[in-house]
Amino acid sequence: ESKERKDQRLKKKDRLKPKKKEKKDPSARKGREVPQHPSCLFFQYNTQLGPPYHILVDTNFINFSIKAKLHLVQSMMGCLYSKCIPCITDCVMAEIEKLGQKYRVALRITKDPRFERLPCTYKGTYADDCLVKRVTQHKCYIVATVDRDLKRRIRIEKIPGVPIIYISNYRYNIEQMPDDYGTPRF
Repeated sequence: ESKERKDQRLKKKDRLKPKKKEKKDPSARKGREVPQHPSCLFFQYNTQLGPPYHILVDTNFINFSIKAKLHLVQSMMGCLYSKCIPCITDCVMAEIEKLGQKYRVALRITKDPRFERLPCTYKGTYADDCLVKRVTQHKCYIVATVDRDLKRRIRIEKIPGVPIIYISNYRYNIEQMPDDYGTPRF
């Protein structure tokens, strides 16, 4: 009995001891690092994004559009309800040319005069890197892709204000587009 009481008293003493607070030096205080976003992004809206929309098109987006029998420009206009200018970088063009004869229809579509050709300053021929770099530098683009890895890269690198067009149920859909720009709500 006495041993139990002793243990209980020791436990109470441990509980009653106030914990010593460490005094913090205000000069050694660390600030919180917040990533800087461009001034064109006001709250959640990208003010550089507006009709006519410039859409960066990925290789697989063109191929899946052909498989789904979707006309690229008309379907984009149907999705966004405004004029769209599909843009193709040199890397994407090179990627389509490397695919060979099987994808000659895609190559013919990309040579359409309605498509804007963008010279590529990026060293290398990997199209995904080129698209991500261009989107981080200029926030005036919408990215059209079906590639999950590219979507993930745009989301993980937290590039704010960049919507993505993708294909589902044989039509184009857009994600993360502010209501201010007159996009359809479903």
